[in-house]
Amino acid sequence: QVQLVESGGGLVQAGGSLRLSCVASGSIARIFTMGWHRQAPGKQRELVASLTDGGDGGITNYADSVKGRFTISRDNARNTLYLQMSSLKPEDTAVYYCVANLLSSALQPWNGWGQGTQVTVSS
Repeated sequence: QVQLVESGGGLVQAGGSLRLSCVASGSIARIFTMGWHRQAPGKQRELVASLTDGGDGGITNYADSVKGRFTISRDNARNTLYLQMSSLKPEDTAVYYCVANLLSSALQPWNGWGQGTQVTVSS
């Protein structure tokens, strides 16, 4: 059984930084894509950043609102995804969710979400 567990959220002042982590555990053969989404109160869940296998270091994709401020990366040996967030703004306040598209050791595709971690940016 595969699980995604996020950590690293918290309260930070505007202009500050946080690093989120997401560990994918279980019987995993290969991870194709991992990413971060967020959902603010009263708003729809939106893509923040994703990292897909391919090329040198993978293919990254960022929402326009976080480009230049957030960096997504992955430690393949530890099946851990990171989101380094800098120059945080109050509008970054949301629950951040990790998502993965992978192949289990039984060679079955798996897509799922973590439980989320709260990020609150005070002005």
